[in-house]
Amino acid sequence: MLMRRLSLVIAALAAFAAPAAAAPAVAPKEGDFVVRDFKFRTGEVLPELRLHYTTLGEPRRDASGRVTNAVMLLHGTGGTGRQFLSPQFADELLVPGGLLDPAKYYVILPDGIGHGKSSKPSDGLQARFPQYDYDDMVAAQHLLLTQGLKVDGLRLLLGTSMGCMHGFVWGETYPDFAVAMAPFACLPNEIAGRNRMWRKLLIDAITKDPAWKGGTYVEQPKEGLRTALGLLMVAGLSPLPAQIASPTREAADKAVDDYFAARLPPLDANDLIYAVGASRTYDPSPKLESITAPVLWINSADDFINPPELGIAEAQAKRLKNGTFVLLPISEKTRGHGSHTWAVLWKDRLAAFLKATER
Repeated sequence: MLMRRLSLVIAALAAFAAPAAAAPAVAPKEGDFVVRDFKFRTGEVLPELRLHYTTLGEPRRDASGRVTNAVMLLHGTGGTGRQFLSPQFADELLVPGGLLDPAKYYVILPDGIGHGKSSKPSDGLQARFPQYDYDDMVAAQHLLLTQGLKVDGLRLLLGTSMGCMHGFVWGETYPDFAVAMAPFACLPNEIAGRNRMWRKLLIDAITKDPAWKGGTYVEQPKEGLRTALGLLMVAGLSPLPAQIASPTREAADKAVDDYFAARLPPLDANDLIYAVGASRTYDPSPKLESITAPVLWINSADDFINPPELGIAEAQAKRLKNGTFVLLPISEKTRGHGSHTWAVLWKDRLAAFLKATER
């Protein structure tokens, strides 16, 4: 429950300030798959790793038994698979006749390790929970698909923010698994520069709070969490929509106060630190040429976390064997980093991409 609520908090990395979930046209189904003795890259072992998931639709198999209509949607840091049931995504794509209509596709929405209803520090281990990273999360997703859901291939892998980064890891680790990949709102580079700095500031704010107690706190380190939330708010905002929504000092101050009042109470410090810190080993840049699946990669020009002025995306996109990079221009409709979940901004491009990658 804490991490599901956290999905509304981590605007910078998931669907910032997302509206309440829409009622899906097809009732979602939830389930858990337990992996026994899951070994993390650190060498730590969790006797039971619970992987929670939500699905829409049903799998279809060809004559050989291979699933042909599976679509996996990977959420951002602090989010859950159910973030894709929010109106700005589901009402555009997961409806009858929509681009990802569950009557046609088997849509899989996993909760990553440390998120949602999957195993996480706040379940009881606190800071003794294994120090997972993105490679661990992707390996667990692969086990969920192949062993838990008996899915041996994906028609589309779409990931947002952290899920976008997972997409690049997927493309290199399991190059033949997805027919097409759509990573939105990330860069395929080591987390460095300003992107690493604000993350470290967030983590340090919590761990240097005296109430932290090495992660074995009884009460949440609220002052550290307040600073962390402030950093998340700034990282997730887009200047133009923020100016329109809060055109006066009073309106801006109220927006900040409302933000903290709604989002501070449910937070767990360990869950947040682990989620943000999982990016520490991420760097797919050395092996981008190994990605063979067609890639539609979309970022937004008002993204604080992945600033276009660095020119990283354009340079790295040239290394993809079959990739297209799109930079959405700033407008009143873009939502900064959170543009990845507002399907109206990019669904036409995704439609053309799916058509172009039909087999």
